[in-house]
Amino acid sequence: MKRPIYLDYQSTTPVDPKVLAAMEPFFAEKFGNAHSRTHAFGWEAEAAVAKAREQIAQAIGADAKEIIFTSGATESNNLAIKGVARFYKSKKNHLVTCRTEHKCVIESVRDLKKEGFDATFLDVHSDGRIDLDALRAAITEKTSLVSIMTVNNEIGVIQPMAEIGAICQEKGAFFHTDAAQAVGKIPFDVEASGVSLASLSGHKIYGPKGIGALYVRSRPRLRLEPLFSGGGQERGLRSGTLPTALCVGFGEALTIAMAGREAEAEKLLGLRNRLLDGICARISGVTVNGALDARVPGNLNLSFAGINSETLMMELRDLALSTGSACSSESLEPSYVLDALGVDAATARASIRIGIGRFTTSAEIDHAVSSFAEKVEKLRQAATAPALAPTVAPAG
Repeated sequence: MKRPIYLDYQSTTPVDPKVLAAMEPFFAEKFGNAHSRTHAFGWEAEAAVAKAREQIAQAIGADAKEIIFTSGATESNNLAIKGVARFYKSKKNHLVTCRTEHKCVIESVRDLKKEGFDATFLDVHSDGRIDLDALRAAITEKTSLVSIMTVNNEIGVIQPMAEIGAICQEKGAFFHTDAAQAVGKIPFDVEASGVSLASLSGHKIYGPKGIGALYVRSRPRLRLEPLFSGGGQERGLRSGTLPTALCVGFGEALTIAMAGREAEAEKLLGLRNRLLDGICARISGVTVNGALDARVPGNLNLSFAGINSETLMMELRDLALSTGSACSSESLEPSYVLDALGVDAATARASIRIGIGRFTTSAEIDHAVSSFAEKVEKLRQAATAPALAPTVAPAG
């Protein structure tokens, strides 16, 4: 069967061939443990990990010693939120986050509430951005951490990071951000944004799955309680043998992304506008969910009036799409992100997330426009077609 056109780049990305080539030697030939300090195999792996750490640090304006490798952004988010909260709990027991955060952030905060912490979940405006005055009012002298994601994974909306960072600094709270959907795609600098901690992911930027990182600011220093015990690797914050090949792939992927970021963003914006203009020209009742002018270029979240998104995706067999976060795809409930924007349940159930990426072509975009137009029209006609009268057999 012919594979569908991939339009789910916010969920994950294919590994770039250049990244795969950089990783390959570390699966077999250069297989050493980066923590083995007594022979050449270990030194070789250690040097490769150090290079990757430096590549990641350079991409976000950090120092290499501030980069902690993890298994992905979910672990990084858990470590940042639970680690800070638990370390400072004797002095501060309050956290602030947002209703549109990634599930792992929301669930981490809920876990801490069960431990006795207090938490504030901020609302957002209808465009998906937070209210800065509400944020300022929510932070108290008991607030240890504010966690606001840079780019939303469902609607692609970019938060005003510098302003949030300034408020957190003014109020004396640490600022954590889930930057998995931002780094390598839009400008992101830890100094300019004022973040204390930032979560990163390899597989969102054409790197391998199973590798991520947490930026932990060293000046002013903050402390974290580790999530689990072990050999004390990664400055004692994340024990375990590092996957050298994955670290190498993450570093290479981010280097490639940074080198071509502006050109790629321009290409993606052109493809996104081509898709949106084409769809709106051929289909009525289309709503863009979230701010279009404060959004990563490769994302669209659209609702089609009178259409159930699950039914539409069943029709769109030639396109690989999602209705929202890949981490929440098993839920049949309307998106909690769209609910936070004030989107009614019917419109939320009609929403589809479209992710455009590095390997998307103009021909694929044009095919997608035609496919959407055909299938939406088919479903709307089916919904308005009069029901056939039942056939009554003659008596006798």
